[in-house]
Amino acid sequence: MLEAVIFDWAGTLVDFGSRAPLKAFVELFEEQGVAITLAEAREPMGTEKREHICRLLQQPRIQQAWVEHHGQLPTSAKIDALYQRLIPLQREQIGLHTKLIPGTVEMLAAVRARGLKVGTTTGYGRAMIDNLVSAAAAQGLVPDCIVAADEVPATRPAATAALANLVQLGVSAVQHCVKVDDTAPGISEGRNAGMWTVAVAISGNAVGLGETEWQQLSPETSTRLREQAYHSLEHTGAHYFIDSVADLPDVLADIERRLARGEKP
Repeated sequence: MLEAVIFDWAGTLVDFGSRAPLKAFVELFEEQGVAITLAEAREPMGTEKREHICRLLQQPRIQQAWVEHHGQLPTSAKIDALYQRLIPLQREQIGLHTKLIPGTVEMLAAVRARGLKVGTTTGYGRAMIDNLVSAAAAQGLVPDCIVAADEVPATRPAATAALANLVQLGVSAVQHCVKVDDTAPGISEGRNAGMWTVAVAISGNAVGLGETEWQQLSPETSTRLREQAYHSLEHTGAHYFIDSVADLPDVLADIERRLARGEKP
């Protein structure tokens, strides 16, 4: 039946609200004399980080502000330099946002009990995640495979990183795999790989609040934001939608029932 689950990192397994990437990009652009908002920084979320910089610079307001301050758009060499500067900024922010999403350890135990392998992909480059991997391991998260964004020739929404996981894990068929992610590019990565896909709504990019912020909301506000988050992810084409990975075991059981009936993603 199922053989593996491939997870995203920020907003899916760690960093409730996917906060670390935002603050690094805001700081990076502030250093360049161009202020950007958290909402603007969030728009390309899920993409590889150099590509994230490029997409930010394609936003009309940011592009205009950059040209007004610098006189011209950045060259490819300048974008390379921005990415190199982003690496230490991102490492610092990641180090402040390593806590596992609630329910992750219990979910992984259920996944392992089914005999499934655990893979991961990320929009982070390898140089950004060493401390994150160590901190996650100390909390009980030790995946069988990690593929960083700069370790494959094509990044999300391309299927390359997800398929690299399958090769390393020795999985026999793509339809025996599930991709779990909180962003549209990450869901597209799984769909383009031919996998079942599960979109995470509350703990990730769609809501964007930290764990404490979310818990402090009134019932009316949390219900409204939850509905908005699910609606915002509908266009991804995910096969399933859940609040967080704590809800994943029931989804896996349903997928296995569908596989037993001969269904495919």
